Amino acid sequence: MNTIINILKGTCPNCEEGSIFKTKGNIFLLRMPKMNERCKTCNHKFEKETGFFFGAMFVSYAIAVAEMIASLVLFWMVMDLSPLLVFLIIAAIAFVTSTFNFRLSRTIWIYLFN
Repeated sequence: MNTIINILKGTCPNCEEGSIFKTKGNIFLLRMPKMNERCKTCNHKFEKETGFFFGAMFVSYAIAVAEMIASLVLFWMVMDLSPLLVFLIIAAIAFVTSTFNFRLSRTIWIYLFN
């Protein structure tokens, strides 16, 4: 359970104190999150090799698909909204959660290979 909380917080997998990201990013200001190269507390290097975060794209894709399916079930099957409105809602949710998914997928990827 502690690992899940640390992943959601974005803390270092080595010392569990330092932050992986410098900034959280803001999709409305078109700013992506910025990562630290190393943990400020324990000097742990986050990017093991060039292209290390390529696999995090697959994690991000899985998270986005899960959010979209949950939204589809909620808005179309439970609330019985029109398909066009459901599509627009899902597109808006995907846009708004993109920076969160970016941070979460990279953090999960770092924790998988620590």
